[in-house]
Amino acid sequence: MAARFRIARAALCALVVLAMCAPAAGAVELRPVTGKLRVKIGIADQKAEIFADARLRGLGLRYVRRSVAWDALRSKSQSALIEAWLAGARAMGAEPLITFSRASGVRGRTPPAPFAFLREFQRFHKRFPQVKTFSTWNEANLCGAATCRRPDLVARYYNAIRRNCIGCKVLAADVLDRPNMVQWARAFRRAAGFEPKYWGLHDYVDANRFETTQAKALLREVKGEVWLTEIGGLVARRNNSEVRLPQGKAHAAQATRFIFDRLARIDRRITRVYLYHWSSSTARDSWDSAFIGSDGKPRPALAVLRRVLRQMRG
Repeated sequence: MAARFRIARAALCALVVLAMCAPAAGAVELRPVTGKLRVKIGIADQKAEIFADARLRGLGLRYVRRSVAWDALRSKSQSALIEAWLAGARAMGAEPLITFSRASGVRGRTPPAPFAFLREFQRFHKRFPQVKTFSTWNEANLCGAATCRRPDLVARYYNAIRRNCIGCKVLAADVLDRPNMVQWARAFRRAAGFEPKYWGLHDYVDANRFETTQAKALLREVKGEVWLTEIGGLVARRNNSEVRLPQGKAHAAQATRFIFDRLARIDRRITRVYLYHWSSSTARDSWDSAFIGSDGKPRPALAVLRRVLRQMRG
């Protein structure tokens, strides 16, 4: 009887282990990947307080990203937030990437005239000369934003930064993985008059559907480097978007694994990956793809990121 009990218990334990290892319903099973990953990894997050988190500092990341309103220095409160964020990046020894975006409130409905954009950029560059890496405009092809049908206008912003920031890296724009992405990028290139060296891509659809479609489409269209300036595994979304994506903590961990085991390896021109974001602010954030929950507890995706970084340094 005891022997039969031990055999039955062993069989039950084996079934439990198999269940734990089996992919969840709807999951994508990933084969082990060999070969060195050659991208630079950073964190995209708006909050200065993330730099006080020892878990973030312990990762040894050297790249961070933040978006700012194009006219942020008109506001003392916004200026103070940017200054605190840049101080945190400096303390962590991380290179900041600044992406310009539309103004807040009613002013954000209309994009600035090129001369107004240049004036504010020069103010920003003078106040924060340590910033040497910029992206011209955040999610420039997002319809609902005024730049969706004005790639020519964003091209003028781009040329203004490039001509007034000698020695800087300047991304053409951060484009969103929407159906108009390739058409928008093509029109931008015609308006700019030459081939940009760097592009930004927010590639949430590929990452969370376990695809490479959008990234490959942009890589076919442009010749420069493509930085994944916002990407991450979705935990929860409450923004009423019509684009359906899977979500959940386990899903986010698997999506993070897919980003580094597949998506970041499809082309050598993908050279940087900025994961959005480090920590969620509340339990009801409109978008949550964070490594740390609002309760301060780490999520499974953080273990995946640590594994990736260990392998890269190993």
